[in-house]
Amino acid sequence: NGATMQFSPFATVYPTNQSFIQDVAGLQAAGKKVLISIGGANDPVVVDSVADAQAFASSMLQLITTYGFDGLDIDLEGASFALQAGDFDFRNPTTPRVVHFISGLQQLLAQLPPDFILSAAPEVAMVQGGMSTYSGVWGSYLPLLHAFRARFDWVHVQHYNAGTMYGRDGQIYTPGTVDFHVAMADALIGGFSLQNGITFDPFEPEQVAIGLPATATAAGNGYTAASLVHEALDRLILGKPSAGYQLANPDGYPGFRGLMTWSINWDVLVSNAFSQPHREYL
Repeated sequence: NGATMQFSPFATVYPTNQSFIQDVAGLQAAGKKVLISIGGANDPVVVDSVADAQAFASSMLQLITTYGFDGLDIDLEGASFALQAGDFDFRNPTTPRVVHFISGLQQLLAQLPPDFILSAAPEVAMVQGGMSTYSGVWGSYLPLLHAFRARFDWVHVQHYNAGTMYGRDGQIYTPGTVDFHVAMADALIGGFSLQNGITFDPFEPEQVAIGLPATATAAGNGYTAASLVHEALDRLILGKPSAGYQLANPDGYPGFRGLMTWSINWDVLVSNAFSQPHREYL
């Protein structure tokens, strides 16, 4: 509920900060990247002013340098990133909470190396939802994605806890189906028109991944059996023909980034039933 970011390792597992820092360094030595994710449904990040933007940048920089994180994942949800009335164009946002967060992120990234990873895990309403309306949370991530479109390493929209959504073809798709995953990913890669007629330009395939729940109980909806996920990936990556949703590029996207899951802990709970078949497929 503020702009000054705080992070403390779970004390039961990490009695000292140094023990956590050592674990991060150990993962990095093994060739892995460690990101810190901000936001979530229960922890809104509120950046409403110039002072807030500065507080966000300085506090995040301190956390990143203290713990040695390789990147930042932006997971703002709900009121953290909702458009105010009269904010009609993602290219020139006017909502203070959006404008000042973008400013704070710009200040932060200017103090970090070029290979610092930037990713985002928005709710589907906050991105593809702009095709049905552009107000409130609907399409609210588009100013952020547009402002940093050349800087984002990847965007993994949450294909879960969502309602039905329009695809770029004007048809409606249901979460948890092959067509939903293909249509939502293709909207980002192919670009789409907002309800107000403004066009959101495409992202590169390697910047786009699909966010999925690891188990049926990890989210309210959106869980998809591995075989169906692989069918969606066959169409996205290989351009496999289908009678369903048609890609903007019928040849597919060989550089498509892959999958994100909520979460590794849910996956461990079911003996890696999510990651194992997807690792084999990929």
